[in-house]
Amino acid sequence: MSAQIKSSNPTMDANTDNDELKNNSKYLLLNKVDVLKSPTNIPSFSPLYQQIKELLLQSLQQGEWQPGEAIPSEMDLAERFQVSQGTVRKAIDELAGDNILIRRQGVGTFVATHLEERVQYRFLKLMPDSEDPLNKASAERRIIACKKTFASAKVAKALGITKNDSVLCLRRVLAFSGVATILEDIWLPGHSFSELTAERLRDYHGPMYAFFESAFGVKMVKAQERIKALLPDPIQAELLKISTSTPVLSVERTAFTYNDAPMEFRQGLYLTLDCHYKNELN
Repeated sequence: MSAQIKSSNPTMDANTDNDELKNNSKYLLLNKVDVLKSPTNIPSFSPLYQQIKELLLQSLQQGEWQPGEAIPSEMDLAERFQVSQGTVRKAIDELAGDNILIRRQGVGTFVATHLEERVQYRFLKLMPDSEDPLNKASAERRIIACKKTFASAKVAKALGITKNDSVLCLRRVLAFSGVATILEDIWLPGHSFSELTAERLRDYHGPMYAFFESAFGVKMVKAQERIKALLPDPIQAELLKISTSTPVLSVERTAFTYNDAPMEFRQGLYLTLDCHYKNELN
């Protein structure tokens, strides 16, 4: 009987090394991140804290932690992802800077919600010329229309859907101190807001984004705007109680939920006779 000889084949040794590597938790983490990555949004390589950030966003998108709810501690997350607390802290810092998470000293880190006063109206940048805070909470909201329709090419492009897909179209007027100031046309993807009605909107008196969050599970986390001056058409002028020769500020906004998914497109016409658009740039 011939003696068995232990192989010294370098290919087998390399395979053994690969098996050991695959058992390494960081290797598993990187593989998990690669699966979750969208090639259009995330580069083929990114720092470890960015990968942790993407995993946290994935958990938020899947509803693991709801708006207003505390997320696990940095220590628990570090153990979960098998990385250092410093790496987790850097990922959370970025999410807090994006107003997706909110740190509360001595309490913990929470998922931001539009029900919270400091972020309720963070996308509305209209200010009185007196620089006194606009009483946005007491704005009079008048729903003009709420109907299902088909997406135009412009709306479809903004929402990342196909032309003629179902959308919900809203029109409303916001008045401050009895003065009609903002006319908004809002388009929402039909598949996410099929149960939205004018009656439900009229019965709700808080911020619209807080309503979307609580009633439909859609949280707006960021927005892009395009601003220019124009003259209103006769119907727009009538709703704002101005003449067609009065210039207004047109603010086109696309709002996004997690992972840059567009969920709302709106055009607001702002009457700026006694107000101005104020933005702070960092």
